[in-house]
Amino acid sequence: MSHPGRANAEAPATTDRPADPQALVSALRERILASDSATLALEGWCAEHRLAADPHLVAQRLPGPDKPLTAAQRARLAIGPDEPVRYRRVRLVCGTHVMSEADNWYVPARLTPEMNALLDETRTPFGRVVRALAPVRRTVAVRAPTPEAEPRPDDPLFEVDAVLATGAGQPFCEVVETYLGTALPSAAQ
Repeated sequence: MSHPGRANAEAPATTDRPADPQALVSALRERILASDSATLALEGWCAEHRLAADPHLVAQRLPGPDKPLTAAQRARLAIGPDEPVRYRRVRLVCGTHVMSEADNWYVPARLTPEMNALLDETRTPFGRVVRALAPVRRTVAVRAPTPEAEPRPDDPLFEVDAVLATGAGQPFCEVVETYLGTALPSAAQ
């Protein structure tokens, strides 16, 4: 299923870079919210703002215990209390810039064996792994801290909760993403 208005969110913008940090935060947030793939949106952002010679993201796993799904999350994923779910906590990195940190719960039975193996064994971002499912992203919530005039690299810029579903409408993943100050071009200089 194609969304004509969403293609621009994944392609590098052709406008001049805003100088104001809060304008940059707003532009990044709008790009993420307008896209069905945070991975593609961030890679476009990395390329546009030249944050790394190779703008492709790498998923770095973060250690720690699994976070259980809430009943509300299970309902959004349309799964029962006993349906197996996998949890992955990662940092998405472009070059040396940590773009975001994400908690990702996904239903392995709704992915192919190849997709599950890539998620278990590689540093490939989730969005790239599931691309063949033609995911549609639905935002559940957006939270933003009180903005700093000049965000520091480790400052959270905003947080997005979203559910990913197949092009046919079957939900397969819920994600909570925290975008960080190092995603801004000023942090690259």
